[in-house]
Amino acid sequence: MAGLRLGPLLRYVDGESGTSATVWVETDRPSTVRVRCGGADPDTASGSSRHGDGAPDTASGSARTFQIAGHHYALVPVTGLAPGAATPYEVLLDGRRVWPPEHSPFPPPVIRTPAPGARELRVAFGSCRWAAPPERERDPVGPDALDTLAVRLAADPGAERPDVLLLLGDQVYADAVSRATRRWLAARRDLRDPPGAQVGEYEEYTRLYDESWGDPEVRWLLSTVPSCMIFDDHDVVDGWNTSAAWLAGMRGTAWWPERLASGLMSYWVYQHLGNLSPAQLAADPLYAAVLASPDGTEALRRGCAPTASSAGPRWSYRRDFGRVRLLMVDTRAARVLDEDERAMLDEPTADWLREQALDGPGSYDHLLIGSSLPWLLPPLVHDTETWSAALCRGVRGARWARLAEKLRRRADLEHWAAFPASFARLAELIARVASGPAAPATVCVLSGDVHHAYIAEPERADGLPDGPANSRSDARVFQLTCSPVHNAVHAVIRAGFRFGWSRAGRRLGRALTRHGRTGRPPVRWHRTAGPWFGNQLMTLTLRGRSARLRLDQARTGRARGPARLVTVFDRNLTAEQAEQAE
Repeated sequence: MAGLRLGPLLRYVDGESGTSATVWVETDRPSTVRVRCGGADPDTASGSSRHGDGAPDTASGSARTFQIAGHHYALVPVTGLAPGAATPYEVLLDGRRVWPPEHSPFPPPVIRTPAPGARELRVAFGSCRWAAPPERERDPVGPDALDTLAVRLAADPGAERPDVLLLLGDQVYADAVSRATRRWLAARRDLRDPPGAQVGEYEEYTRLYDESWGDPEVRWLLSTVPSCMIFDDHDVVDGWNTSAAWLAGMRGTAWWPERLASGLMSYWVYQHLGNLSPAQLAADPLYAAVLASPDGTEALRRGCAPTASSAGPRWSYRRDFGRVRLLMVDTRAARVLDEDERAMLDEPTADWLREQALDGPGSYDHLLIGSSLPWLLPPLVHDTETWSAALCRGVRGARWARLAEKLRRRADLEHWAAFPASFARLAELIARVASGPAAPATVCVLSGDVHHAYIAEPERADGLPDGPANSRSDARVFQLTCSPVHNAVHAVIRAGFRFGWSRAGRRLGRALTRHGRTGRPPVRWHRTAGPWFGNQLMTLTLRGRSARLRLDQARTGRARGPARLVTVFDRNLTAEQAEQAE
């Protein structure tokens, strides 16, 4: 009999009609997967097998598994859901119920759909989750914020919960595996051969997802809270696509082609498919090719492979949640690395971002730009990255260029600031969206990567006709950075980030820009709050044209009892709009 290997993960939930969703699973053999909705609404005490609004339980969906490298998956579209309801569901394989398991310690998984005209959306986000070790081992990086959130919600099913979870990169660490995975790799091959104790091919990637998403608490959480995901570098390798010289060096190794192919293939299967709506999936030629083949491995390999003329699939995507628009942007695979044309986003991706942001002026109240890498960094870090980029381009000669390239790779100087033209282009786009009578209430860039959290806000946009916050009709613009979910940062790096915001750090940054002849950035910004260090999640609550932000950290007590989420920041970002909403 077929069994459930991983999942279910509740992925796409229609944020406008509230009538459809998708559920992802991995099975241990070919099978027909059915998602069947029914049972009592956990938010009511009636015990009726109807939705909270009285609509009968008719929602369901089924799909046949597809095969990749000997593994079997399905993304099941669920239709017929009632808007504004919390609908329990179960998963069947070939007609036999496999989820939820008998005697589960967790509440039944549910699909929560927005009510028509819903004005509130709660978005939780973060990045950088190193897989939690088994319980018998001491956790070297502290309690997992995602685990801790799951425990809180499971203990109180009626508690405030996210409407959607945004995982902003480094969902798995291909280059920094756990002890258990290292032992598993050593049983497969000689770790003295490259890439050593890192994953090398697709089967080894599946181990990372098993370890990360098989965690019981996280498995339950992802089965009942919708999620949107995007990769960052550790999903493939640290510093992925830092520079042309970096890429040339990687292409000179024997193991890199398979690592890149397997990383992108596994990302497509485990993360990317669930980001898309049923309509987008139906129009996706790569998805169709995989489904049409008895074994979709080679079709997927060809479809994911970057070529001289293409970065492969467009990994960026758009989600609309009523009057909230999310644009999740690929800041890794879409890069242009030639030093004379260096760009964070290639032209097709940059054009796509611009078109989606400007589509339907006035049609949304909040614009969320999901970027695994922060747009606004501590000023010293920003100036160091622009200085390094200028030197690598040759403004101070070949010797400085070689030194700057070494520094760029060693210090991971490859955020938006290291692509100055792209930084300016994004600033101009945000200024245009945020200005004028049709502007939304907020434009928020949601990011992770840097292993701490902070809030930054632009002051003005030089040289633009209307910069953010120039009039009462303009949007508030924020850089909201939250990382890690479960990882650590060394004390020296903590001190460096703190110094990066200081006056002395700003003066040092200006000295670097003079040496690199870069000039000042096209936008100025200041730190509104933070930095915070620890395992943490941010939650952005959007109601009408108001926005409220909360930061929760996972902490254990002095007696090393169970971890709990501690709120360290909770504030309205749009005080004026909040008063109007009330």
